[in-house]
Formats: sequence, C-alpha cells, structure tokens
Amino acid sequence: MTFPRKGKVDPKQQQEAASALAVTALGFIAGEPERLGRFLATTGIGPESIRAAASEPDFLLGVLDYLVADEELLLAFANENSFDPAHVASARDILAGPPPRD
Repeated sequence: MTFPRKGKVDPKQQQEAASALAVTALGFIAGEPERLGRFLATTGIGPESIRAAASEPDFLLGVLDYLVADEELLLAFANENSFDPAHVASARDILAGPPPRD
C-alpha cells in the first residue's frame, strides 16, 4: 500500500487509502487483548465506543498517531501486513491534512 504525493493520486483516493490503513491498524490493535488494553487505557475510549469512533477521521488519525509513537508496535503491524512502516506515517500525514498557514 502506497500513498503517492501531488498529482499522482486523487486526494479523495489518498484519504480513502489512509483511512483504510487506519482501520486495518485498529483491527491489528484490537486483535490482541494486551494491545487493545493499552490502546484503550492510553486513549481513554471505552471498548463499546470503538466501532462508532472508527468512522471518525480524527479517531483514525489518533489510531495512526498511537501506532507511530510505538516503534515496536509499528514494526509488528508493518511486518504482519507486509508493507513499509513509513506508509503508516504517510497515511497519518494524509489524515492530518496540510499544516495550517500563518
């Protein structure tokens, strides 16, 4: 999974790909009770709220922020899904949008 920049892919397609990666990351986190427990404790979200939150772009951005902040978890996720860990950071940047202008 790649996230080409500027002119190579429609921005909507980039958003969709980044969101799909974040949903995959959430599934990875939720797939192991210990991972899920740490995620819930860190984010403060309740397990009953995850499904609804997963449709929110800000929550998906938070999932990728969480993953990028933990190198061991990031590498495990990338290895399990056979892609470059840098794709997670790219997806995170796409979901975050452009930096604010001064």
